[in-house]
Amino acid sequence: MADAHAPVPATMAAMLLTGHGDIDKLEYREDVATPTPGPGQVLVKVTATAKNNTDRKAREGLYPTKGREEVTSFAMGGSPTLTFPRIQGADIAGRVVAVGEGVEASRIGERGLLDFNLYPDACCDINLAPDYYGHGADGGFAEYVALPSEQFHHIPNPDLGDAELAAMGMCSYQTAYHMMTAANVREGERVLVSGASGGVGTALIQLCRVIGAVPYAVSQPDKAQALLELGAEAVIDRGDLDTFVARVRKATGGVPIDAVMDLVGGAMTDLFIDTMISDMSARETYPRLSIAGASGGNVSEIMWTRIYLYQVQIFGVSHGTREEAAQLMAWIREGKLSPVLHATFKLSQLHEAERYFVSRGSDYLGKIVIVPDAEWQAHGAPFALAR
Repeated sequence: MADAHAPVPATMAAMLLTGHGDIDKLEYREDVATPTPGPGQVLVKVTATAKNNTDRKAREGLYPTKGREEVTSFAMGGSPTLTFPRIQGADIAGRVVAVGEGVEASRIGERGLLDFNLYPDACCDINLAPDYYGHGADGGFAEYVALPSEQFHHIPNPDLGDAELAAMGMCSYQTAYHMMTAANVREGERVLVSGASGGVGTALIQLCRVIGAVPYAVSQPDKAQALLELGAEAVIDRGDLDTFVARVRKATGGVPIDAVMDLVGGAMTDLFIDTMISDMSARETYPRLSIAGASGGNVSEIMWTRIYLYQVQIFGVSHGTREEAAQLMAWIREGKLSPVLHATFKLSQLHEAERYFVSRGSDYLGKIVIVPDAEWQAHGAPFALAR
């Protein structure tokens, strides 16, 4: 193992998830053993890790696939991989301070961003058993983490702070991009983005503009200006469900939405379908619905005749692929994507960050990023929540 100039301590501070439950299951410790990079790995000194909704859902066991009351987490590979204690945090930014066998020592000192997936195999264009760092292996809510060298991508961009880089992490951006690639979203198409003010929603708006699609955001009116500045063509108020479809059609000039990126679910999903099928003669492609969230309810009531008679194509989306991650990293390096960072919190204040995330107000837009206490002045303080 090759070491950086500063010695790596034997122990580190970390937030340990000790079981399914509320935030009391998150325990801040300062005596956790520092990991050692294995063959093909790099040891990263964490400077910032974005918080994602999946952190909360995994903690609370909110990934049922059989019974609605099931308390469980990801198990697409056949058996659960979330074991306790676990260090959560998927979207990791930091610097390489040591390398394992087979990794060039020249990587030491590189700043990078993690492709957060725990891939089941070496396939580049498909990912059938999604899992991720912070769930099936320890993540970034700590001072150090050992990661595969090929998944820690060098992002030198000096105009981006580390917290801003973490806010562009793959958990949101890769999910967003995979929603679009699964539905084959193309240049010029009209795309309806639900949950537009969150991490995946803001990523979708930007990615639509990168490929030349036209995003229509569904959000609250007081977030409209920020979303328009980000790239939304129009912002449709998610309230007043009885008039929702008519208001979407007004925003598009009467033409149907080509594809919907659904992060909400619940009662909204049927309305989202309506925005695509109201005038089939005006369409040139099949209606497409990509689903990657259910913030508005895990169960939607939909008439199957509406699906097969209107030939609505439905895509369930979890994680993306190695190819998609590489493309996103390239766009970040090229400056084609911009961070939407809401605020930073110290690692020791993760309980407070979790409470804030759940009860966030109407001014919330983008990502919350967690910064180790020892890195706070350099990487957290400039983006701290305004009190």
